[in-house]
Amino acid sequence: MPRKLAFRMKLIPGFEEEYERRHSEIWPELVTLLKEAGILDYQIFLDKETSSLFAFQVIEGEANSQELGSTGIVQRWWKHMADIMETNPDNSPISVELPNVFDLQ
Repeated sequence: MPRKLAFRMKLIPGFEEEYERRHSEIWPELVTLLKEAGILDYQIFLDKETSSLFAFQVIEGEANSQELGSTGIVQRWWKHMADIMETNPDNSPISVELPNVFDLQ
């Protein structure tokens, strides 16, 4: 059964349009990796007032996007995005998992 995951990340203020531009040009090999890992749906929402990103995934497999960091393509993507986001020393985005407190089904 698919599971849901939500997490928050943070942009450096002023890079909202650049973040959207880079994602509109997401690398096909990254999309393939995410789908092969069982990520059925991946959406990212932006709070422009705080430069916060809210990500939501529906996952069929064991791994979520944040757990694919050992792959070369994800490491390259993190490096590509590191100049516009708050990141950890390995360039991975600082992300905080958000607990599900309501689900209307």
